Amino acid sequence: QVQLVESGGGLVQAGGSLRLSCAASGSIFKINAMGWYRQAPGKQRELVAAVTGGSSTNYADSAKGRFTISRDNAKNTVYLQMNSLKPEDTAVYYCNAKTIVSLTWSNLEVWGQGTLVTVSS
Repeated sequence: QVQLVESGGGLVQAGGSLRLSCAASGSIFKINAMGWYRQAPGKQRELVAAVTGGSSTNYADSAKGRFTISRDNAKNTVYLQMNSLKPEDTAVYYCNAKTIVSLTWSNLEVWGQGTLVTVSS
């Protein structure tokens, strides 16, 4: 019904930058909030940043001042610009979208497959 495809992960040195992208496709009537979560080995998945349809944003304390989330509604795409990366940012990053599906008008929360970000010290 609705799919999310992520890109942009990889290996970067501490202090470097990466930009993650996530494109939604399928039977989408509307996308409400989109966001990025991450899960490090042995830890629970946590919210990194989220953006509503009206472009209101929310950041984890660890992301404030370093990461920027943005959204292109015309492309159903969300981005996460990550600067001043630290080794503790190493994790699998997952895209999330809270959608309304066309024709059925049902709410559907969708997850991407995840993209690995590794920050070396």
